[in-house]
Amino acid sequence: MPDSHTPVTRGRVRLARGASPWLLPTVATAALSLGRARRSGRAAALAVPATALAAGMLWFFRDPEREISEGRVISPADGVVQSVMPWKDGRTRVAIFMSPLNVHVNRAPLAGTITSVEHVPGGFVPAFNKESENNERVVWHFDTELGDIEMIQIAGAVARRIVPYVPSGTKVEQGERIGLIRFGSRVDLYLPEGVEVAVEVGQPTLAGVTRIDRD
Repeated sequence: MPDSHTPVTRGRVRLARGASPWLLPTVATAALSLGRARRSGRAAALAVPATALAAGMLWFFRDPEREISEGRVISPADGVVQSVMPWKDGRTRVAIFMSPLNVHVNRAPLAGTITSVEHVPGGFVPAFNKESENNERVVWHFDTELGDIEMIQIAGAVARRIVPYVPSGTKVEQGERIGLIRFGSRVDLYLPEGVEVAVEVGQPTLAGVTRIDRD
């Protein structure tokens, strides 16, 4: 099985769907300032930070191809396991913190049918803060071989927009792209009672690659 510390790709990286509102103005500003840099001191001064910002945006919105790992439940997000917590109803919540350096495209943790996609308005405190549970979020439910699986995309202090890719009623394959969170954020995955967690706090994860449960 692939090591969760090593990205598993197919050699091709594309840009994430939903990146255009942020990416296009940034790249256009960088291109315009570079084009005018020789004739204008002001444009030259703008060119360096604008180009750096555009490069950062291109890096942030990368969406690499992945070889999807085998396993009942795989990680929906790139990041670091922030907590593994028994929940009131017998489920276990695995919270994955995503920094701005991570890939922010999220993937289906299991194959199944999406039974609901609910947008819940809220605040924008940092995603590593306990109060982030009241942040802007999108709640997903999947009908799978393990029963109902709940996943929550949580916006952070900078991430002000969650972009679902697929609607309720869609059948998805394990590891299929299902949505994007712009900038720092968190993804919570609730495992049914009886499913043993294979990851631990502080462990890096890769969407579609890191296995979350244990046989």
